[in-house]
Amino acid sequence: MRRTKNKIFKQTTCVIGLITCLQIEADSSLNLSINKHQKTFEDAAMQIWDWAEVGYQEYKSADLLKQELMANGFSIQSGVAEIPTAFIAEYSNGGPVIGILGEYDALPGLMQTASPFKEIKEGSIAGHACGHHLFGAASAWAAVAIKEWLVRTKTKGTIRFYGTPAEEGGSGKVYMVRKGLFDDVDAVLHWHPSSSNGANAESSNSNKSAKFKFSGISAHAAGSPHKGRSALDGVEAMNMMVNMMREHIPQESRIHYVITKGGLAPNVIPDVAEVYYYVRNPRREKVKEIFNWVVKAAEGAAMGTETTMQYEVMHGNYSKLPNHTLQKIMHKNLVMRGGVKYSKEEKEYAEEIYKTMISPGNKIGDQENISPYRSSHTYGSTDVGDVSWVVPQAGLRTATWVPGTAGHSWQGVAAGGTSIGLKGTKLAAQVLADTAQDLFKDPTIINSAKTEYQERVGGNFEYYPLLGDRDPPLDYRN
Repeated sequence: MRRTKNKIFKQTTCVIGLITCLQIEADSSLNLSINKHQKTFEDAAMQIWDWAEVGYQEYKSADLLKQELMANGFSIQSGVAEIPTAFIAEYSNGGPVIGILGEYDALPGLMQTASPFKEIKEGSIAGHACGHHLFGAASAWAAVAIKEWLVRTKTKGTIRFYGTPAEEGGSGKVYMVRKGLFDDVDAVLHWHPSSSNGANAESSNSNKSAKFKFSGISAHAAGSPHKGRSALDGVEAMNMMVNMMREHIPQESRIHYVITKGGLAPNVIPDVAEVYYYVRNPRREKVKEIFNWVVKAAEGAAMGTETTMQYEVMHGNYSKLPNHTLQKIMHKNLVMRGGVKYSKEEKEYAEEIYKTMISPGNKIGDQENISPYRSSHTYGSTDVGDVSWVVPQAGLRTATWVPGTAGHSWQGVAAGGTSIGLKGTKLAAQVLADTAQDLFKDPTIINSAKTEYQERVGGNFEYYPLLGDRDPPLDYRN
């Protein structure tokens, strides 16, 4: 009799609190989809980690994600924005349009294995030191889970996965924004691998980059130096002047460079030399101002060394525009899901990597925590910034790396090739799917997010990319 009463009580509770019961059922079905597709997208992440394709060369990585999305009922548009490795995958039965961003490009020169010690991965030229193999896989994973939830619950909505190549210095999303591919989107969700968990209202630096190429006259450096003009002198003179500029620019600015061509033999005066510059500042107008000053330094260096100079803008990104309305929903879902717990073996692995770090800050165990909600600023840059200036967005980071790991490091590559990376990936997929579900269930959140977006950009804002009207630099990593 007691068992019968309990059953009746549960049924009565569901009738009284029908919305609550449907919420539990929907959430449960979303979890089932996440778990059902776990092996597929974990395998995809590890395959992309192994390929480690650099910006605009991610043919196999993009194709793999397209295949998985197509197999799960998404329509595919390939080669969008005149970029062969950019694509859009969509499922729609009407309703609001929610976009999820996915990246998959690797960084050159970081050919690390999954070992907790620094070692070269033979036969490779790049590594996923920023975890974009996990980024793309988790975002596609979340899109598939949400698509299945839309179908099961007969909820009206459009889920759109954006395959966005070349985030690392290639500004793939900027060309997609410029092409108008986000014009009909109501909200965009994204995430990024990290050494901690958080969903802050985060802003970032704007940036602009260019390659400065100097041309001179080759000659024997000992026998007839007076007959030559050194292109490398032009590069070095430019670098010296830019370094003197640092005293006179706002302290939150960043300028960094690398000499990509400097000659091949000391006894031959180089007739060609090249230096690659990045300029960053929180404000895009200040980035333009500092960049133009850098150009003047290059022109002056060419005059002083009697060489010639030409430069090519490589990429440019807006700062990231926070949206508290969406961000608080994402933070709530991250808190609900909780952090990342290590097994005994994972903890031992993490302790070995931790020993190799300089000033790690965070400690092992912090991956179980969620950072409190706050507004924050990062000095890095991302082409998500341009997306955020045309549509409301929210993002999160999860602990796919050992606490204290620096981005763009061999330690990041290593952990990203292990179960530690995959645990953070699943957490990201869950939170992205939870947040998209919230938006589809309550469109008033989207309306509030749009109102906040309009207040932030202002009535007179017109989007124009910092990189201008140049074509995508499809060979910038060659």
